Amino acid sequence: MRICVPTNGAGGLEDKLSQHFGRAPTFTIVDTESGEVTVIENKSDHMGGTGKPPEQIKGTGSNVVLCPGLGPSALTMLVSYGMQVFVGASGTAKDAINQFNSGRLRTASMESACKEHKH
Repeated sequence: MRICVPTNGAGGLEDKLSQHFGRAPTFTIVDTESGEVTVIENKSDHMGGTGKPPEQIKGTGSNVVLCPGLGPSALTMLVSYGMQVFVGASGTAKDAINQFNSGRLRTASMESACKEHKH
């Protein structure tokens, strides 16, 4: 399994979660089988680049996304790419993975999507 977590920098598992999914400076990708941790820069249109954050994440081979919350458009795109999305994460990337593994995160839905971010 490859897990993607929106983060605030290049700190890997110890990095704090970004509170705004689309404007996360980085995405930390964790391969649960190999233990490999990769941090990629958010190069989406939200950060002056091209494409949407879910498109960039799709390219990493991630199949699970853990985050504090996200907007309905991002959720729709991630799900359309076959990813499972969970919300309610807090703390660091490592904390989010522990919260996921212990069943403390909720499956994201249109009802849980951040209505302020309709893009």
